[in-house]
Amino acid sequence: MRSFINITIDFIFRVLKKRAYGKYILDRITQLTVKSATEISYDGLSLTLAVPTRFCEWRADSFASKEPETLEWIRTIDKGSVVWDIGANIGLYSLFAAKKQNCNVFAFEPSVFNLELLAKNIFLNKLTKQITIVPLPLNDKMGSSLLRMTSTEWGGALSSFDHDLGFNGEKVDTVFEFSLIGVSMEDAKNKLGIPQPDYIKMDVDGIEHYILKGGMDVLKNVKGLLIEINDDFHEQASQCEEILTAAGLVLSEKKHGEVFENDESMFKNCYNQIWVRN
Repeated sequence: MRSFINITIDFIFRVLKKRAYGKYILDRITQLTVKSATEISYDGLSLTLAVPTRFCEWRADSFASKEPETLEWIRTIDKGSVVWDIGANIGLYSLFAAKKQNCNVFAFEPSVFNLELLAKNIFLNKLTKQITIVPLPLNDKMGSSLLRMTSTEWGGALSSFDHDLGFNGEKVDTVFEFSLIGVSMEDAKNKLGIPQPDYIKMDVDGIEHYILKGGMDVLKNVKGLLIEINDDFHEQASQCEEILTAAGLVLSEKKHGEVFENDESMFKNCYNQIWVRN
C-alpha cells in the first residue's frame, strides 16, 4: 500500500511540475508545509516549534517523554550559564535551556537539513539574542572532512563527521554526504572566540570520544556535562570515562527514558550520563 501511494505521489508530482499552474501549486504546498508550527507546554513554559513533517511532529509530541533526564538536568544548571549544546538538531534542548534557565546557548549543528528548522525555532521563540548557531561539527582536530548522513529528513540524526562511526560503533549507512570544516572544542573556544561553557550537553551519535579528546582544556573548566553513551560501544564508553575522569569530573548518574526500555529498541543500552565537578 505504501509503495502504491509513493508511486501515485511521484506521478502527480511529475505531472504538476511540467505545467505553470502545477508549479504554483507545488510552491504553495511547500510554503504552507514549511510554515506549519505547533505549540507545546512543559514545566510552565510554552514553546513554538516548526513541524513541516510527521517526524518533526513526533519530536514535538515526545518532547517531555523521549529524554526526561535531559530536561531534569537542564533545570538543575545555574541560571544565566553558558551552555554548549553539541548536536543541537532542531534545537529542542537549546530552546528549553535558554527559556527556562535564561542560559546563553551555543548550538552546534552541522546538518544543512536541520539548520533551517533550528534557526526557525530560535526565531519563533524570540531567542535570537540567547542562542547562537554554530554550523560546524566538532572533532578532535581542525580540518576538512566528510559529514556522512543517514537521513536527509528535517530533524534527522545519526550522522558522523570524519570518523564514519555510528552510535553503535559500526560504519554508518550513508545516504548523503558533503565536505565541511570541523573544529575541536579548544579551537571553538580559542580560535572562534566562543565563550568557555559552564555546562555541555553532547549527543552526536557515535564520535563523542573524539570530540572529548579535542577539548581537555575546556572540560577542565566546566561545572557539569550530560553526554549520551552507548554501553555496547565499548571503545566510546571507556575512552569517554577516561577523558572525563582526567578532567576532574565524576559520574553522578546515567538514565534514559522509558521509550528506550523496550528490548527491541536499538538504543536500549544508550544512556545519558551526567558528570559533575569533583
